[in-house]
Amino acid sequence: MYSFEPNEEQQMLIDAVSRYAKGDLRPAGHEAEESKSLPKKLVNKGWELGVLQASVPEAYGGFGERSAVTGVLAAEEMAWGDLAGTLAVMTPGLFAMPILLAGSEEQKQEWIEPVIEGDWPKFTGALVEPSFDFDPNELKTTATVEGEDFVLNGVKTMVPFAAGAEALVVYANLDGATKGFIVPGASDGLSVSEPEKFMSLNALPLYRVTLENVKVPQSHLLEGDFAPILAAMRVANASIAVGVANAAFEYARDYARERQAFGVKIAQKQAIAFMLAEMATEIEAIRLLTWEAAWMLDVGKDEAFTHAYLAATGAADMVMMVTDRAVQILGGHGYIREYPVEMWMRNGRGFATFTGLAIV
Repeated sequence: MYSFEPNEEQQMLIDAVSRYAKGDLRPAGHEAEESKSLPKKLVNKGWELGVLQASVPEAYGGFGERSAVTGVLAAEEMAWGDLAGTLAVMTPGLFAMPILLAGSEEQKQEWIEPVIEGDWPKFTGALVEPSFDFDPNELKTTATVEGEDFVLNGVKTMVPFAAGAEALVVYANLDGATKGFIVPGASDGLSVSEPEKFMSLNALPLYRVTLENVKVPQSHLLEGDFAPILAAMRVANASIAVGVANAAFEYARDYARERQAFGVKIAQKQAIAFMLAEMATEIEAIRLLTWEAAWMLDVGKDEAFTHAYLAATGAADMVMMVTDRAVQILGGHGYIREYPVEMWMRNGRGFATFTGLAIV
């Protein structure tokens, strides 16, 4: 039998992340969304908690060992506070973690420590493509061999902090397989758009990145399998969805306990009570599926990749349902921007496309 009871070190990290989510992210989330800007101090404070650093061995500048379970526990707690802030804090992991999972020893020694040694850095990753049939295992971005180099061509979207990034891990189709490539931000042929506009995540700077004959040396190829990277992205996406859904559920539950209609608390109305019960049930089901998938990744079970996919797809449906129900429970107040549930519903709608914006 396995247990998800955190050990002492995990619990200390989770408690620290929870305090940050409650004391910093949640109070700042609404203003950040409205102003379309995250305070740098807010992101730096989250970075200083050391969630990524705790997943990197000492040999590469960290102070721990990679644990997907620890990562999803921390990501869920942080996302309860604010989605955009959470993704900002986790963005450097989009560069460091794939190198840890699929890079050579030389790549790990050269590239990981600069990411985690100081303040929050501008390193990121580019997976998502602007196509309705986007499939991470069948990318339209291509990599071809030219002499001693690889040449990359394609378009990526929803790339966080791409403008001014020191380097990116860009994913491309190499002979029918998805591979990651380390691409310096100043590479010739790499161009970054103005920030893209989406229904949510207005506080998180997301960009379209175009690669036109971008050359990188063959030593910048991540030779390891893409499957563990994709699974780690999927469980991260699922855990963050659980955090957002739980925030919406708790807010709607507490509102229903206080709001009166026709002389009784609306939580006593059967329709509202049934909604809340279904919301809680679905959150707990996806939470356990996500934790199990993360545990399978940690212990190396073959079915981990399938469970990661199930967790991500189930979480996308669950968070949309829960956040929509939260808006319904608040009635007219749910549609007003002064209440956070409308932002959570807009966030929830995007989780079907967010795989690639976080990794554990």
